[in-house]
Amino acid sequence: MRMAVITKSFAPDFELCADLHQSVLEYSPDSVQHHIIVPRRDLKLFSRLADSRTRILCETEFLPSSFVPVPFATFTVNLRQPFPPVRGWILQQLIKLAAVAASEDDVVLVADSDVEFVRPFTVETFVVNDVVRLYKKPGAISKQLPRHMVWQRIARALLGLPAADPPYTDYISAMVACDPRIVRRMLERVTATTGRPWTTAITGQLHFSEWMLYGIFVDEIMGAPANSLTSDDPLCLAYWDETPLNREGAIDFLKGVRRTDIAAMISAKSRTPLAVRRAAFADCKPNHSNVKC
Repeated sequence: MRMAVITKSFAPDFELCADLHQSVLEYSPDSVQHHIIVPRRDLKLFSRLADSRTRILCETEFLPSSFVPVPFATFTVNLRQPFPPVRGWILQQLIKLAAVAASEDDVVLVADSDVEFVRPFTVETFVVNDVVRLYKKPGAISKQLPRHMVWQRIARALLGLPAADPPYTDYISAMVACDPRIVRRMLERVTATTGRPWTTAITGQLHFSEWMLYGIFVDEIMGAPANSLTSDDPLCLAYWDETPLNREGAIDFLKGVRRTDIAAMISAKSRTPLAVRRAAFADCKPNHSNVKC
């Protein structure tokens, strides 16, 4: 069984991505490759991370030729459907899905730049009897999470599923394992359901979650055996707040890492200083065998 880690990044997150990359090399087997996908303008910067286990890829490799970036703007236009323009957040999700679909590995672990591994992991962490582990938290989405409600509704529409009543299952985590074979089938379903290329159908949305789409597809359309290995444990402690952490706060947060967690995430949107992050993670994981947190 083969596994890869995929990260979509860009220049402002370079240092975060460098730390993530180092943790991938440190805590995964030598057979695991790390694919880092960046805009063309950032290829030179990220090239310093390239090595025998790391590929630096240009995001245009995963975009149709109809996707054209708008000069001096933060969005892209899909010439197949110029309106609405493709926002950066939607484009990132499109690239991640396309990269997973193009993978020849048995399992792909998608981790953003602000994730960092703190314990060893292998393909067996995510695959049992050829089934890739699915993160799901039943009943976690209600009207108190309006954005999640919208993501759920849009995912069901793209998959041709009828509307359902809340509460809904949550499939979103800071770090997601997925099966490239299933992703390919999922994207084929979106194309067939909408009558448009999946890239156009997805980027035509103003709100979208790639992991909501994937989770619902595995759970409700693929069914057994694809959804026979599920867990509500994300394996990654996550700090989603947009309030910066100081050193004491970051260390205290990372003390919450459980024995099952292999990674932790302090959101880049929190604007936590890089030095604070690095000091806290260094205190948390001094070596392979003794993780203090």
